[in-house]
Amino acid sequence: MDARANGGAVSLRSIVRRAFRLGILAALAMATIGPLVLLAVWSGSHEWFFPALLPQHWGMGGWEWLRSGGGRIEEAIWNSTLIGLADGMIGCAVAFPIGRAIARLNGWRRYVAAAAVFSPVVAPPISLGIGVQYLMLKVALAGNVAGVLLAHLVPTVGYLTLYFMSVFAAFDSRIEDEARTLGANRMQVALRVTLPMLRRQIAEAIAIGFLISWAQYALTLTVGEGVVHTLPIEVFSYMRSGNGSFAAAAALVMILPPLAAIAATRYAARNTAVSPL
Repeated sequence: MDARANGGAVSLRSIVRRAFRLGILAALAMATIGPLVLLAVWSGSHEWFFPALLPQHWGMGGWEWLRSGGGRIEEAIWNSTLIGLADGMIGCAVAFPIGRAIARLNGWRRYVAAAAVFSPVVAPPISLGIGVQYLMLKVALAGNVAGVLLAHLVPTVGYLTLYFMSVFAAFDSRIEDEARTLGANRMQVALRVTLPMLRRQIAEAIAIGFLISWAQYALTLTVGEGVVHTLPIEVFSYMRSGNGSFAAAAALVMILPPLAAIAATRYAARNTAVSPL
């Protein structure tokens, strides 16, 4: 009798745990998918006023407007893509040696260097934007694409330096030492050993840098001075002007590059036969 009761209690507890896990997974799925569904419905609405749960009139005005290149959307997408790709590649080139140098430090020096690199990342975006804007005004780069690109590099280099710190913390430099003992010089080691071994990590860093720049709003607004139009700037502009369907469609377009980057990273990780890390 006791064995049956214990078995029933264990079975009940397992059912409760399973139901709890399923509930957590369902809540996470709703939190992830729910906003996307809301944006999709909003982008396909013509009129949607409170307290109606669904749009009173449906239409594809937002998507038609985007397809026809309405407003400054084409310029915004082009600027965001150009600045993001440049920031990803330049940020990777700058953060690669810095991250490696910090990874070689020990003790308090490593912590101080990491804190210095990460300080622009944790700084309030508006405060950082005002400081960077003052610098760009001094060098006559405020209000143009080059100034915004350089401004985006500040948080991008911070993030990517921390990324490469973790990469080189696990990197086996004895492979490079062995190449030198076989007669390779410093440049040959970098081009034929280090970079090929870290090609997947470098590609991931470029993708991360692109995404960091792609989503910047405060820095673009302050340094760009309203002249440089990027996709985040346009989304907020549509929201302020009351064009909800346009804003929803543009916001869904903003989501595509992060999804593509995540999918590409997962595909590369799954199809990499040999990884040094």
